[in-house]
Amino acid sequence: MLSAVETKLPTLEDLRNLSGSDLAVMSKLAGDLKERLKKHVAIDPYTANDPFEDQDQYSYSIIIDWQHMKRVIAIIASEKGSVPQLPWNEILRDTYMRLPTSKDEAKGIKHELMPKDTNNFFGYRRSTKVAGYVMFASQICGLN
Repeated sequence: MLSAVETKLPTLEDLRNLSGSDLAVMSKLAGDLKERLKKHVAIDPYTANDPFEDQDQYSYSIIIDWQHMKRVIAIIASEKGSVPQLPWNEILRDTYMRLPTSKDEAKGIKHELMPKDTNNFFGYRRSTKVAGYVMFASQICGLN
């Protein structure tokens, strides 16, 4: 089993070289991930501004396909200090891997997959309070 320490984020070049089949699989996996997340959070039905403001209030992570690590399934911006933490082992199981990343890396990956400048992320809530934002691969309508 690979650890997150041994795994690298896909490069922008990797993302540019994704095939139509990759995008279809990413979309399907994103739908599955969304359903798993819904067991633990409420996902807003509308999108919000992208969470890349100057303030440093989020921890960023990329969810990738465990079997094909070039496939990005989701980008998550979690409110720092959000308690309790999501049960990631239960959500990801043996299908996905969650890789922590910087704001700049998350923003670069988001821009490559979703070139639209803003309103690409859905808020997610725990106990009615926004705990973070998520963008799913199923929202991709083409590559940059």
